[in-house]
Amino acid sequence: MASERSFGIERAEIDRALASFCDRYLSSLAPRVADAIRYSLLGEGKRLRGILVMAAHRAAGGTEPVVELAAAVEVVHAYSLVHDDLPCMDDDDMRRGRATVHKVYGVPAATAAGLAMVPLAAKAADRAADALGLAPGTRANIVRTLMVASGAGGMIGGQLLDLEGEGTALSLEQLERIHRAKTGALIEASVLLGAMAAGASPAAMAAFERYGAAIGLAFQIADDVLDVTATTDQLGKVAGRDLELHKSTYPALLGIEGARTRAESLVEDACAALDGEGLLTPDLEYLARFMVRRSS
Repeated sequence: MASERSFGIERAEIDRALASFCDRYLSSLAPRVADAIRYSLLGEGKRLRGILVMAAHRAAGGTEPVVELAAAVEVVHAYSLVHDDLPCMDDDDMRRGRATVHKVYGVPAATAAGLAMVPLAAKAADRAADALGLAPGTRANIVRTLMVASGAGGMIGGQLLDLEGEGTALSLEQLERIHRAKTGALIEASVLLGAMAAGASPAAMAAFERYGAAIGLAFQIADDVLDVTATTDQLGKVAGRDLELHKSTYPALLGIEGARTRAESLVEDACAALDGEGLLTPDLEYLARFMVRRSS
């Protein structure tokens, strides 16, 4: 049964896997870069993407532990936050309730840390897939999916479009294109990786893809709403930054209630996609609804 307590247990498992990741992969790096990576990975975090990997894996019939794969996804997410916060990007001083990586370790170390985290995450994902006994083709597809989500067709491309859109009145279609890449791509990939690791059928994979794409966009809409309705203490980062950076947002285009309605509609679409294939579990429904009802 889905519950806050059960996901808290999984979050703790992912935290332990991230600590093991640091012990395994960071010793060969320059000490300041290694410390910056460790700082970015071991701070507070919801671990939603990793938990999605585990929940999708169970829903697709998987029974083996996939926490190492979940941790690899969280490494990619952490990289995106490190670079997103840089002065040349969104220039944020606070993340997850504490100073951002570049404020603690400097811009050069933070930049290098982010660059190092992506190939390390790919290596960790491949190692996790190998430990699960997956076929070489499936292992390659898992790594490919993770890297596409983090690259020019996913987070990096979305971030570039987001920067280019600052100070511009974007249409809803343009805004959704940005956020399906910048935010949605890794959330969608998290769902797909869990399903792949369980050997899901093509029909099931298509349903998981629709679910992941819908909740990924819903998550970003909720973020936009929280940026104008929550406090800095609630968010763990500076509130109101979208307005300061002159970004187009869902509340600006649809109004706060309109944005919330759009997010809830996406959650319904996500759950319907899985339900149609008999794949909607209490965990995945809980996670979908949490995406838009969270307070931070």
